[in-house]
Amino acid sequence: MYKSFLLLVFTLLYLIKPNCIAQDQHYVDSLTTKLKSLRIEKKKIRNYKVSLKDSTEAILLDALALEYCGNDPKAALDYATQCLELSKQISYKIGIGHGYYGLGLVNQYNGDYLQAIKLLEKSLSYYNEMNSEKNMGYCYNAIGICYENLGNYPLALNNYFTCLKIMEKTGTKMAIAAVYNNIANINSSQNSIQDALKYHLSALKLRKEINDKRGIADSQHNIGNIFNSQQNYGKALVLYYNCLKIREEIADKVGIAGVYNSIGKIHNIQHNFHEALKHSIAALNIQEELGDKSGMALSFNLIGDNNMKLKKYDEAAESFNKGLVLAQKIRNLDAISEIYQSLAKLDSARGNSSQALAHYKLYITYRDSLLNNENIKKTVSMQMNHDFDKKEAATKATQEKKDAIALKELQRQKLVRNSFMGGFAVVLLFAGVFFTQRNKIKKGKKLSDELLLNILPEKIAEELKEKGSAEAQLIDEVTVLFTDFKGFTQLSEKLTPKELVAEINECFSAFDYIMEKHGVEKIKTIGDAYMAAGGLPTTNNTHALDVVNAALAIQQFMQEHKEKKLLANELYFEIRIGVHTGPVVAGIVGVKKFAYDIWGDTVNTASRMESSGEVGKVNISGTTYELVKDKFTCVHRGKVQAKGKGEIDMYFVEEN
Repeated sequence: MYKSFLLLVFTLLYLIKPNCIAQDQHYVDSLTTKLKSLRIEKKKIRNYKVSLKDSTEAILLDALALEYCGNDPKAALDYATQCLELSKQISYKIGIGHGYYGLGLVNQYNGDYLQAIKLLEKSLSYYNEMNSEKNMGYCYNAIGICYENLGNYPLALNNYFTCLKIMEKTGTKMAIAAVYNNIANINSSQNSIQDALKYHLSALKLRKEINDKRGIADSQHNIGNIFNSQQNYGKALVLYYNCLKIREEIADKVGIAGVYNSIGKIHNIQHNFHEALKHSIAALNIQEELGDKSGMALSFNLIGDNNMKLKKYDEAAESFNKGLVLAQKIRNLDAISEIYQSLAKLDSARGNSSQALAHYKLYITYRDSLLNNENIKKTVSMQMNHDFDKKEAATKATQEKKDAIALKELQRQKLVRNSFMGGFAVVLLFAGVFFTQRNKIKKGKKLSDELLLNILPEKIAEELKEKGSAEAQLIDEVTVLFTDFKGFTQLSEKLTPKELVAEINECFSAFDYIMEKHGVEKIKTIGDAYMAAGGLPTTNNTHALDVVNAALAIQQFMQEHKEKKLLANELYFEIRIGVHTGPVVAGIVGVKKFAYDIWGDTVNTASRMESSGEVGKVNISGTTYELVKDKFTCVHRGKVQAKGKGEIDMYFVEEN
């Protein structure tokens, strides 16, 4: 009977591990009743010794800790501590792992992410010792969440992808969906909206398959956030209210507070400040009841923003400062950055320009630290070492196996023939195998080198081969180019998929040739956008001239392409081109399909140069203009308003 019950509890435990879920009171009452009954039964036994009942009690305590984690952190802490102490007393290793895991989640929920990571890593070591793969996966996911809240996205992704690999192997759909959701959130933070949407939709599909109500609500909430960022407020609100209905049905207090804040943000955008304030205060009341510091920091920021727009400046300042104290206490860089930005706006509204500038600088510092953090370099190195060590070990093992087979064959032939000629023949055979394998390895290495150079700059590829890793660089001055096709979505609806891909391929192939000709590094394509940069990875003094020449070459190609299409009475693309110069961080990120990329405010500003330009023209910033003004004829456009950047000096370039 107890073995069956133990199996049942383990099954329930697996189902609730991915996140701290909303408390199911009926289920909690059932667990509590079983725990009391078990303890009474243990007291009745004379000369009681350690038995299956102890391990069952430890599992019940862990299940209760996880149930209370999202709604009553104090109770969760008590049950997790009891689980750990009992498991240590009876040397029940899997229970010790559960105890550390529960304590880790409580600290994660309370915002002590560094302590949570330490506890979760202890839990991971016990799960690893017991070869408990699913539990290891849950630990990696929880550690990833901690790193994400600390703003260390590379380490967060590294843990998420490790968890994903385990869960795909074990076929745990609920956990796979949870990891998809977390990866999507990081993509959203880095403005990779299409990738974020792809992962969120994959998560939603899995959650509907297994009827995971809380997961469905999470996915609807996150997809609503994407529609919100795209200013599609109608669709966002529909998803938010659908999500709220589910969260209220399952009594998910944390989730309810999150939806209130999201609805409040839309009211704020639509200038319904009183309504927005009402929703954010309702969210704060729930978060204060639960002790949710991360949520409280966000709510204080939103409440302050609404009061600021209602010109209640003192109340706004009080809310911002409360939120800042909480965000700093839990080291949430994202929240700290947002609140400093809000304080800068408040100072500006009050006419305190010097204080506004100081707060704005702090906002920029914390915002950029999410990308420029020294840990990015360590993570890039760690990820690349992992991938290459794995490939090298596999190649070495294969070669050793083949060499062993060849050697065994040689020995067998010597024994059978026992003659000089037989031995000589075997030596020749071994030599043939050896040289054949060596040639295969040479061909494989050549192919690998060619593939590596096709996705990475030559300097980075060489560093990777030499050291097994490539460190991120802070480059003081590069020139970034962005292009985008006008009316791409509308035009794509008029072309067949085959015609659309062929048209994009023809244009981007021409752009690739132009970049190579002018010594500019292609970075990536994002949908119909093309991004490149000059002056990296090897710095030079001609990057601005190189990029502007490349931009003019693209301009000329697109004009000739348009004329050819007009003669053939075919549809054609028109293009906007933007260029800006400034500092960037460059490096390799990712675990799968890794790529060389750049980050920083320079990239965002270059993108604004493109979106603020005109069709068929090359639009450059004042910074780039100062570097190329002696070589090109440039027409000053004046100060042009750029989204999120304010007014910027812009120039159209005309070829001399």
